[in-house]
Parts: sequence; C-alpha cells; structure tokens
Amino acid sequence: MTPLSVLDLSPIVVGGNAAQSLRNSLDLARSAERVGYNRLWLAEHHNMRGIASAATAVVIAHVAAGTSKIRLGAGGIMLPNHSPLMVAEAFGTLAALHPGRIDLGVGRAPGTDQLTAQALRRNLDQDINGFPQDVVELLGYFREPEEGQRVIAVPGAGLDVPVWILGSSLFGAQLAAALGLPYAFASHFAPSDLEPAIEIYRARFQPSAYLEKPYVMLGLNVFVADTDEEAKLLQTSQQQAFVNLRTGRPGPLPPPVAGYEETLDLQARAILRHSLSCSVAGSPQTAKAGVEEFIARTGADEVMVTGMIFDHAARVRSYELLAREMIQLAEPAPAEAARAG
Repeated sequence: MTPLSVLDLSPIVVGGNAAQSLRNSLDLARSAERVGYNRLWLAEHHNMRGIASAATAVVIAHVAAGTSKIRLGAGGIMLPNHSPLMVAEAFGTLAALHPGRIDLGVGRAPGTDQLTAQALRRNLDQDINGFPQDVVELLGYFREPEEGQRVIAVPGAGLDVPVWILGSSLFGAQLAAALGLPYAFASHFAPSDLEPAIEIYRARFQPSAYLEKPYVMLGLNVFVADTDEEAKLLQTSQQQAFVNLRTGRPGPLPPPVAGYEETLDLQARAILRHSLSCSVAGSPQTAKAGVEEFIARTGADEVMVTGMIFDHAARVRSYELLAREMIQLAEPAPAEAARAG
C-alpha cells in the first residue's frame, strides 16, 4: 500500500490568528498520527498573512512535543534563506530531541516575494546556482566529523536526519538523482513538469549512502466530506486563496463560497484548472478513487495530501475520512466533534 502523508500549511483563516493556527496544527498532527499517516510536514513561507509556519523549525518542535511517533519535517526549508550550518544545527537539535522522527526537505525558491527575500537575506547576491553546493555542504554537516574538521554542527553531526530535495521543475529532479536523495515534487500547486521530472529522476538516479533506489513523494490536494457536493464546497476556500495569491491579493484563508468558480473570469478559471489540476474533492469513495488513479498514473512511492479548509474540524475530518478508506486504522471522529481551541 502506498503510504499517505500530510502537508500542513498551518492556515490562518479570516477572523483567526497565528496562535490558533499553530494550536490547530498540533491537533491535526495528533489526529494524523492516530489514524496512521506516515509523516506530516510544514512549509516555510514568509510575509504570508494566511500561513503561520514561517519559523518552520520552531513549529516542528511545537508539534513534535505534542506527538509521539509520526514523522515530522519541513516541506520545506528554503535553503537560499539560510546558511547550511544553521539549518543543520536547527534540525540536528530537533533530531536530538526527537530521534528517528525528523525529516528535512530543502528547496531553492525564496518562499516569498523578492522584497521579502531581501529582508530575509539583506542582499540577493547569492547565486541560485549555488543551491547544489549548499545541499552538499548541508549533507556534510550531518555526517560523522572527520579528523581535522574545523566546522561541526552541534547538534547535527552524526544524527539521522534524512534530507529530501523538493522541486517543481526539472532542476530538483536532476539534483536529487545525482545525489541519490529522495525527491518530493510540488504537484499540488505546480504540476506542469510532473511527468518529465519523475522520469528524469528515476532514469538518472545514482544509488547512494542515503538511498538505494529512487523514491518519489508527490503532493496532491484532497478534500473529503460526506458528499461530493460538500467536499467541493470546502475546496473553494483554497481556490479563492490561490486566485487571490496569483492576482496579487494574498490574505487569510477565506470561508467557502458556493458556486465560486462560476463567479470567475476566464483567466482566473484557467489559473485554477492549470495550477490546481492535481486535486481530488468528493465523498470518501470518490476521494479514494481519485487518489488511487493519481498513484496509478504517476507511480508515486508516497503521496503527501494537503487541503486548505476553512473550518478546522472539517479539515481534520477530511484527513480522517481519507484515512478510513485508504489506511484503515481508525474510524474518523464525528463531523460535529469539537476540536482543540
């Protein structure tokens, strides 16, 4: 059975705040752990009024302290924003506190706009083509120190922190293959190069000390409710947020709107059809069929599902309903069950 995992963007909803979102992230992680999801990742985004996980390592520490076995990680850390040593120390600290549970996905995008990127880094002189060298440096900090090594990550050196390459283009696929690392593709919002990226990664993969054969995890938007109609209504919050972002109006996650797509012009509809094409919305049976079709079409080794749903109880229940169909370890909580906060 193909493992299922969770990507949580820790959404801040209209009328909500970051504190509530972070409590909700812990609650979601506890539910995902209970029903058998393999891992839960959080993502680094900056200057986003609808996302609370900017300090990603801190949020992972918060969630890890409140769970016991589910793997947790970054999907991902945007490496151009940080020095490899500081990333190694942060995730080495997490691995020291929660051994065997921490993943580190790294990407080369800024995770924000150019103005915010400059505020993060103070200058943009760093060559984005230096990303492969940064990854190699980062990997070195997790190895056992060599004699005479003058810079050591403490904590970090010698700890088990699997490093993943994240990507939405062919560049990441080539790098992951060359370094023999697992690869996670952002098909949940950038599906254009999905098939060629997978093909390149698998064809060019070089076995390494980290991985003997290629391993691909793919993002998929999934919205599950008791009926197809209800699930599609829940999906409209993410659709609104995505259109708002792409048209220069980012903000908190809005409540669902019935018939939202019918209100859009042709350009906005095209944005949704293209960028969010890797999406499934429906009843548990519909969702299961959609996820299984996606796995059969792509050959994914693992699927990381995500769903930006306005109501937290409905969001948790969406993951639980999918787990009941595809993981079959636990019954979902009742729809009206109270959630944390």
